[in-house]
Amino acid sequence: MRPWIKSGTPWVWMTAGMVSISLIAILGVLLLLGYRGLGYFWPTPVTSFELETDQGIETVVGQIYRTDQVDATQLIDAGIRLPEFRQKTYLRLVVKIGNREREGIDFRQLLAFKVKSQHTPIEMAMVERNENGMFYGKPTAYLDQKGRRHGLVVSELRQRLDDLAARREVINDIEQVHLASVNYQLEQLRLEEKSLALGGKLDKQAQGRISSRRAQLLGQYQQLEKALNQLRDKQQTGHLVMEDSHGDEVVLPLENVMNVWYPNAMSSVDKLAFWGHQVAAFLSEAPRDSNAAGGVFPAIFGTVLLVLLMSVIVTPLGVVAAVYLHEYAPKTGFTRLIRIAVVNLAGVPSIVYGVFGLGFFVYFIGGTIDDVFYQAAQPAPVFGSPGILWSALTLAILTLPVVIVSTEEGLARIPTSVRHGAFALGATQSEMLWRVVLPMASPAMMTGLILAVARAAGEVAPLMLVGAVKVAPSLPIDGNFPFLHLERKFMHLGYHIYDVGFQSAHIETARPLVYATSFLLVSVIVALNLSAIGIRHYLREKYRALEL
Repeated sequence: MRPWIKSGTPWVWMTAGMVSISLIAILGVLLLLGYRGLGYFWPTPVTSFELETDQGIETVVGQIYRTDQVDATQLIDAGIRLPEFRQKTYLRLVVKIGNREREGIDFRQLLAFKVKSQHTPIEMAMVERNENGMFYGKPTAYLDQKGRRHGLVVSELRQRLDDLAARREVINDIEQVHLASVNYQLEQLRLEEKSLALGGKLDKQAQGRISSRRAQLLGQYQQLEKALNQLRDKQQTGHLVMEDSHGDEVVLPLENVMNVWYPNAMSSVDKLAFWGHQVAAFLSEAPRDSNAAGGVFPAIFGTVLLVLLMSVIVTPLGVVAAVYLHEYAPKTGFTRLIRIAVVNLAGVPSIVYGVFGLGFFVYFIGGTIDDVFYQAAQPAPVFGSPGILWSALTLAILTLPVVIVSTEEGLARIPTSVRHGAFALGATQSEMLWRVVLPMASPAMMTGLILAVARAAGEVAPLMLVGAVKVAPSLPIDGNFPFLHLERKFMHLGYHIYDVGFQSAHIETARPLVYATSFLLVSVIVALNLSAIGIRHYLREKYRALEL
């Protein structure tokens, strides 16, 4: 036994076992996130429950959200009368009832022994709305603009909803693209006029040119506003009459209805199509209803753009610092102190970097840029407020030690003979580094970048101070010059998870979106890492012969 222990074999098996346990745990987390997140979009039946209460029989309509067991002592303490034949635990159904503006709550807890009957009527529908969440009930009629009642035809209802969705897209395009472009040009014209006035160059010719251009833009704005009002008038196409769980008729404005689904009448193929539609909407649409519904496309875009900007900034900084420390810096106590400081920086809490970024990048550098180049915009800040550029720089400083250490280790692994061979062929030190050493060390650089991306993509605390917001009014990229607006605030998947999970007014309703967004964030990080790993593998194979 003792020779076997001294051989080191037990430690090898222990290490392999710990790695296996870690991989299983990571896979379990991913499966949990995927099941809870992607399963949220699968259509569950809308069930009508006949519930026995002290006042009589009550009807509750909704979708079963989850089931659990509740201890009998808890029910007794709550004053609930139990059945004659008591059990230790009782089944409890958590039902999502929707109809938020009428019920006041999103969920009902039903004890199974009080449910006298339950069934899933084929005519029961779930109505997806732009506000106030889902509505469950039976569509019974359609009211036109004049209030006349018509029988409900599903195909005609689908056509009306498709027309409304098409007009909604046109309205969003006018508001977010055309009107936004005119407003941007008007603001740039105002800044130009103010800048000329501050410089004493606002003569009659310049003022006339600016006035003519402003009148032209205002004319475009009025035309767009007129077209927008006409489209909004067409959106008011009538109302959908629904029968709720109490048997009352509820009138829903059709412009607030996104879609109507009949999950109880769906086949397996229909359910799969519904699931695909909901997942696609989640990935491509903007959030709505205080982030408790809708999609996360702005957050996906902001996360990917932030990581790409951070990578572009941190890679040259980390490589230059590592090259200097390993190839040029003298081997003194001061150099060793710098290396110790670089390693220790990796352990600094991320919120400290956020405070540093807010004070140094936003207030100092951004404020200085505004004072020098954007005097006409004052007192409104341009770069002197949190934005995606300062977020990328903050994360670059946060991940810089990882890139430096990885690159320096890669430089140290390159044989000295390779350097001597380059010198023997007449290369200078800079040529040797640029043409021989750095290409061979590029896999190590990519390793540092992979670690940096993995950490930066999941950071939230510093971003809350330097640029991430709950809802961004526009993306950092649009059709207005210079197209990429680095001073704008942005949405981030990590911050979106925090906001939906802890700051939402309807936390229980939005909880599945936390799982879905978490799974999406992990998927984005994996995709970015796989891209970097692919590049690293290509570079490693390319320079393997030189290493040999």
